[in-house]
Amino acid sequence: MLDNHPKLKSIVIRLISPKRNPRPRLWVKWFVNPFIHKRGKGSIIRSRRSRIDVFPWRRFNVGAYTTIEDFTTINNGAGDVILGDRVRIGIGSVVLGPVTIKSGAGLGQHVFVSGFNHGYKDATQNSKYQDLDKRAVVIEEDSHIGANSVVLAGVHIGKRCQIGAGSVVTKNIPDYSIAVGNPAKVIKRYDFEQKEWVSVSKI
Repeated sequence: MLDNHPKLKSIVIRLISPKRNPRPRLWVKWFVNPFIHKRGKGSIIRSRRSRIDVFPWRRFNVGAYTTIEDFTTINNGAGDVILGDRVRIGIGSVVLGPVTIKSGAGLGQHVFVSGFNHGYKDATQNSKYQDLDKRAVVIEEDSHIGANSVVLAGVHIGKRCQIGAGSVVTKNIPDYSIAVGNPAKVIKRYDFEQKEWVSVSKI
């Protein structure tokens, strides 16, 4: 509805967020978001020392018994942020939507996950003024991302994966894989017949 009324839309956006500081105003955090965003039983968000910059026009769902640790930044301005049950977001991590982290998964300390990149197609213009390149990140159930890792836009990490500390994940990782490095590469896959992790060089 507001798309047809650009002036009104601009006023509404300014009421929700300052022009040069893209975070929700306090009245939005206190009186709007709690009634819009879903938060599961037993979840913990250590918001006093974190930046939970979530807006009412996109989803921010936190599952049951999920923990968001101190010094975390979460922003859903560009896309939904969906956290399943028993998810852990480690100290100092950054999650910029669109991102889905499914139940049982976790981020170590200082992990960066972003569902968008700044556009740069027009070399005559500063990239901050160009359209965002939005591609959702999905981290499947029970996967764990090691400390200081980066997960780039559009990446799908499969179920029960282990991503080594300091890895930069630029491509999809299949289920039951161990991946390490920059760029991250799969080094082991779980073999259900042998019931052990097997080097990919032996598969």
